[in-house]
Amino acid sequence: MPKVHFTSIGGAAMHNLAIALHLKGYNVSGTDDEIFDPAKSRLQKYGLMPEKIGWDPSKITPDLDCIILGMHARKDNPELMKAQELGLKIYSFPEFLYEQSKNKTRIVIGGSHGKTSITAMILHVLKDCSIACDYMVGAQLAGFEVMVKLTDDAPFIVLEGDEYLTSPIDRRPKFHVYKPDIALINGIAWDHINVFPTFEIYVEQFKIFANEITPNGCLIYYSGDDEVNKVASNARPDITKVPYNLPARADVRFDSAQRPIPERSRRERHGLQVRGSDYNLPEYTIENGITSIGFNGKSYPLQVFGKHNLQNICGAWEVCKCVGVSDEEFLTAIQSFAGASKRLELIEKSDHTAIYKDFAHSPSKLSATVTAVKEQFPNRTLVACMELHTFSSLTKEFLDEYKGAFDAADEAIVYFNPHTIAHKKLPEITIEMVKKAFGRENILVFNGSQKIQQYLLEKSWKNANLLLMSSGNFDGLNEVEFAATVMSSEV
Repeated sequence: MPKVHFTSIGGAAMHNLAIALHLKGYNVSGTDDEIFDPAKSRLQKYGLMPEKIGWDPSKITPDLDCIILGMHARKDNPELMKAQELGLKIYSFPEFLYEQSKNKTRIVIGGSHGKTSITAMILHVLKDCSIACDYMVGAQLAGFEVMVKLTDDAPFIVLEGDEYLTSPIDRRPKFHVYKPDIALINGIAWDHINVFPTFEIYVEQFKIFANEITPNGCLIYYSGDDEVNKVASNARPDITKVPYNLPARADVRFDSAQRPIPERSRRERHGLQVRGSDYNLPEYTIENGITSIGFNGKSYPLQVFGKHNLQNICGAWEVCKCVGVSDEEFLTAIQSFAGASKRLELIEKSDHTAIYKDFAHSPSKLSATVTAVKEQFPNRTLVACMELHTFSSLTKEFLDEYKGAFDAADEAIVYFNPHTIAHKKLPEITIEMVKKAFGRENILVFNGSQKIQQYLLEKSWKNANLLLMSSGNFDGLNEVEFAATVMSSEV
């Protein structure tokens, strides 16, 4: 079997690919200068944990079939330099996945938000329908041991199409490498300011992605986003273009003047073609904290909620149609989808309180997540907390993008750690700057993890929900233990 070495085996995606190749029978080795859980525990489980931490050029030998280079490594990495010296084949993570999937139908999910959730929804439905597929997804999913699966016989592969850079020696966005047969774009909202310094440069990456679709392939796109519509309209004429949008809310059928919206206008407003009389536009309802989709005379209660998740479901639905899943099969299967890790994940709940955590960190994700929780529980006070943690969110020039993102919350709280800013070698930001950027007079801003925890523990949570949003962990906060403490204080 092939012999493969991973430089940066401890990465979230990299360690999962290493395990996938190990399970496929490959001879796998790897190194990294730091490895934390859950990667550490998973690598140990499969006997893939390096004997020592640090780079080791002695591992790079002529008998290797290739090395797989992670984004965490640098251009002057000693293992990379040794591989180049020996003339070994060097793959980035996405390049290797592409090589492994050349004989499969590649389904690539792109967009600034919702990629992980849509990919997870598709995988959940295909598994329920016993349709074999390989995959790569950016979060741990219930019922799936690892986040990457590669086989020789699965006809499809579903890939989460990240727009971040491919590797230290390949500055292309990852999703430019995959060359999809079926592509989806769920939304475009400026992110990764350190790589794409202007919105125009960022949008250009999605134009390139759409035009990397294979000849006579398919582009499924969210028609409620103006920038996505532009990308779709300018894509090659041989590409089949399939728009989708949110279901209509069943009990809201009036325009701004409280006039009933005719059925044809409602369909057109939602970016959907008006087909024959047998076409049933999906609708949704919210009753007793449960969101349900109504379609073709049946109601399908969901475990997830929020307009962004309904949007994600509609995108996943169109993809699943492309691989032969019927409407009835899709809607039946999606009822048991409980969400991906840290995507509106319920931590604790009681009769009067629910505590969620979410990966939301960009302005558009923040707004969608806060709005979703408030719409689901309109009669509960919503306390929304977010951590400024990414390079973009901690950059002074980007902070103003957050204006209005907390509008749906009853109480808004922002946390940042000055040490994180210094570690990223960014200019200092202050509490006053953050308050001004969010454009909300009563917003609370903390720059110490213990301070925000103490504040939250001293609050009354009767008839109130807590939403914790971060791509980090509020500097070591154990959300599960913290949520249990909050709940116990109400007993």
